[in-house]
Amino acid sequence: MRNKFVTFGEVLLRLKSPSVERLFQSERFEATFCGAEVNVAVSLANYGLNASFVTATPDNDVSRACIGELRRFGVDTSNIAYTKGRFGVFYLETGACQRASKVTYDRDYTSFANIKEGDFDWEKLFEDACWFHVSGITAAITEDTAKEALRAVQIAKKLGVTVSLDLNFRAKLWQYGKAPTEIMPEIARYADVLISGGGDFQKMLGIIPETDDDSLEVNLDTYRDICDKALAAYPELKCVAITIRRSLSGDHNTWAACINDRSGFYYTRTYDIADIVDRVGGGDAFAGGLIYGLHTKKTAAEAVEFATAASTLKHSIFGDFNRVTVEEVESLMQGDGTVRIAR
Repeated sequence: MRNKFVTFGEVLLRLKSPSVERLFQSERFEATFCGAEVNVAVSLANYGLNASFVTATPDNDVSRACIGELRRFGVDTSNIAYTKGRFGVFYLETGACQRASKVTYDRDYTSFANIKEGDFDWEKLFEDACWFHVSGITAAITEDTAKEALRAVQIAKKLGVTVSLDLNFRAKLWQYGKAPTEIMPEIARYADVLISGGGDFQKMLGIIPETDDDSLEVNLDTYRDICDKALAAYPELKCVAITIRRSLSGDHNTWAACINDRSGFYYTRTYDIADIVDRVGGGDAFAGGLIYGLHTKKTAAEAVEFATAASTLKHSIFGDFNRVTVEEVESLMQGDGTVRIAR
């Protein structure tokens, strides 16, 4: 029975300054684990799905602590390879008011960055798999990680495994001499589900909408146009989903999404999220919610509403992992957005 959901990417140690302090304003850091694809695996495990995370880490105490954390969520860690290198670090400074959040990466020469094309036996890893998820972050680390991501989606497609790709443009990571538009279009050729924020389609795939959307008012024609162009450019795509964030300040955003599954364009409810606890990982929470929704719900509209509600709840949770249940997400979907004590 094919019921395994496989994700592939790098896991990092996240070191965050306390509250909304600047980095090293005080001598403390708050330590958690993170990474685009591992965040998705945790969401899927929380929703009761069989989630398996594939990566490479060093054989040390940090890796063992990380694997212990993932196992507590129910994520299958049996396909994590212990290899030479170091454990990557992600420094986070949370913004507030008109000061934006800031990320500093320290992930050169990590175990994951050292992998070579062919290091993973994808034929074996996809035994019993029904879904494979990867992001543009994996392709941005090194040319070899990009090649391995491409090989993985090619084999997944050959084996009939559904492929989801989150574009996830990160300007600070594309440093190895290749532009995203030289790498990502080939990977996207094998995707069934394409996920991203609107601006990443141009940066990663060269898809430019006819209209722009720079104001705080959502221009749905922009998102319709992006979906139409992506579906036309990649005939294998079954659907395109786009997250729509409006940043009113560092801790006050609006959040919505849209989807086109070739049967029509659908725009979700918009959530007004004030006093954000932690927005990092919100896009991954959306991806995890969408995968769950597409797998279990009857329509793409229901799936994207679930994903949007799930990622809205993530903004209330410290750390990258979205520690919510299906019941909590569906309660938000069915309610009016007010918060009452559950008794």
